[in-house]
Amino acid sequence: MTSAQDVPRPPARRDIGKVGIWSGQFDFSPAGVVREAIAELDELGYPTLWTGEVKGREVLVTASLALAATSRITIATGIAQILARNPLTMTAAQLALAEAFPGRFLLGLGVSHAELMHIRGAAYTRPLAQMAAYLDEMDRMAAEQYRAVAPAEPPPRVLAALGPKMLGLARDRADGAHTYFVPPEHTAAAREILGPDKLLVPEQAFVLHDDPEQARELARRHTGSYLRLPNYTSNLRRFGFDDDDLAGAGSDRLVDTIVPWGDPDVLLGRIKEHLDAGADQVAVQVLDFDRRGLPRRQWRELAPALSAL
Repeated sequence: MTSAQDVPRPPARRDIGKVGIWSGQFDFSPAGVVREAIAELDELGYPTLWTGEVKGREVLVTASLALAATSRITIATGIAQILARNPLTMTAAQLALAEAFPGRFLLGLGVSHAELMHIRGAAYTRPLAQMAAYLDEMDRMAAEQYRAVAPAEPPPRVLAALGPKMLGLARDRADGAHTYFVPPEHTAAAREILGPDKLLVPEQAFVLHDDPEQARELARRHTGSYLRLPNYTSNLRRFGFDDDDLAGAGSDRLVDTIVPWGDPDVLLGRIKEHLDAGADQVAVQVLDFDRRGLPRRQWRELAPALSAL
């Protein structure tokens, strides 16, 4: 059997740019609109697009659509749920995309949440052990079972990680970590655990709007859904947020930390906080008042400022 130590890992990637886009909104648009919107992100100069999966399109299918519609942008999964597919399926998809689109696919893996795994009929029991065993099997499948044309070099992978133990696994068994719903202080702590050479990409939500009441209303629509998940609330408690902050859709202090709002300079300031804390890239999730829309206007408006970083 192939062991983890037998499988060479490529050096952590540092060529994906300082600012990427994160969006989970593509599920609400037909495939033609998705291809058009992602092609526009490519034309605007965004170097990376992160997208995940909940109960919509299968994320590796979305990645395929995006890669085929573009020529430069890196497509990253944030994240592909490991319990949604067996290790050979995940390995085969990663290797096939890496071979077809060299240097443009970044696999982000995660155990996800108990609620989502229950929907899939999967058992969410010991996330750290589940992830470690899954990585063992992915490496074994790549070395012993995959028989299609392989990419020129082993493609990179990162882990969804919040707590110290999962961050340690991301350091030891992957090329870095993708963090979500975190303050800059978490980025600093994650960098300390990962060490200097691993990739670290936090997600950062943002509302491009200058009215405090309206901006926070939209921000709370976002925070309220995540504050029901214990993975996130437990992590926020590590960084000084208490019961009052975590109640309902979150206190003003929590909302303004997790979802800053205002003009592009506000976003630039928060991105720089993450970069100064050790992030390689910040994946910006722009929120929109249209629950099913794509924030294409905001992506256009932010592009000049973000590309200048």
